[in-house]
Amino acid sequence: MKIDRIELFQVDLPYSGGTYHLSGGRTYESFDASIVKITADDGTTGWGESTPFGATWIAAHALGARAGIAELAPALLGRDPRRVDRNFDLMDATLVGHNHAKTPLDIACWDIFGKSVGLPVYELLGGGTGTPMAMISSIHAGDPEEMRARVADHRARGYRGHSIKVGTPDSEGGPALDAERIIACLADRQPGEFFLVDANGGMTPESVLRMLAMLPSGLDIVIEAPCATWRETMSVRQRCPYPIVVNELIQQDEDVTWAIAQDAADGIGLKISKSGGLTPGRRQRDIARAAGLTVSVQDTVGSMIAFAGIAQLGATVPEKLLRCILNTADMVTLKTAEFDFIQRDGGILPPEAPGLGITVNEEVLGEPVAVWGD
Repeated sequence: MKIDRIELFQVDLPYSGGTYHLSGGRTYESFDASIVKITADDGTTGWGESTPFGATWIAAHALGARAGIAELAPALLGRDPRRVDRNFDLMDATLVGHNHAKTPLDIACWDIFGKSVGLPVYELLGGGTGTPMAMISSIHAGDPEEMRARVADHRARGYRGHSIKVGTPDSEGGPALDAERIIACLADRQPGEFFLVDANGGMTPESVLRMLAMLPSGLDIVIEAPCATWRETMSVRQRCPYPIVVNELIQQDEDVTWAIAQDAADGIGLKISKSGGLTPGRRQRDIARAAGLTVSVQDTVGSMIAFAGIAQLGATVPEKLLRCILNTADMVTLKTAEFDFIQRDGGILPPEAPGLGITVNEEVLGEPVAVWGD
């Protein structure tokens, strides 16, 4: 089996909540997706997606993703898509870094691999645990009571985890407002729910510590990505009474090993596109497991194609370490694919269909913006 053709599509994904407010005054109303279709010489197709969270979250942006794909795609033509590790080695040799450009190509190869042997991708990644996975909401920053209502809405839709966004500048309410948001979002907490307080790297150690000092005792929360650098994060780590999860700072495999060596965190947010796809995502899963770190399997954002990859990898994380998965498709209004995941016992399971288990709606993708191969 050889890669015969690679097609690249650009698709706008409007945010389902109107305007997404993130720390530091960052806002998003739509996300720019790069979707890849790989066709093998026997006609088997595979799909992958990379949708950066704008250009101000990590060093990734949509135009860069497509430029990177243009560098990588010609090198993959004629390769066996099932040799996923060797293909990733080739991508690393062709383009240094730029994980978000490698992601859709890597995932599309896994999709073909699964279809070629009649197995879902989770079986190729080590096998599913069979345990329904909790989904986590993404509650963007806003009025505390409005955020509380959005938590309630997601709770009613079966979400058991909630990511509460904080990191407001002092001029707009600062740590005091963030503390009010946390208290409001936890006001109706139900048994079995899990709450992350996520600053997306947008706070200083000072502002984090001021926020924590205003919280009542006894809150069961985890602090995620409080600061933008390792030094700042370690400063908070030494004085924080809550567990810390790192996210934006975890991109390469060595970032996970460094966090472990320095005891910098208690868990990681494993976002597939910033890791480079399922191939490095699988490695980072195993490194975290060896150290006993909890794992949230997510992506920056994305359509149903991205969510399928999340569900496939999440299904392989042991129950005691998997905190949650992010349903990116619920964050956007455009439906790019059908993904018949199974809802059971307050969580979800990926379907048993081969590959990613999706049927892509090619009509909503439009014409490809670039094509390589026959």
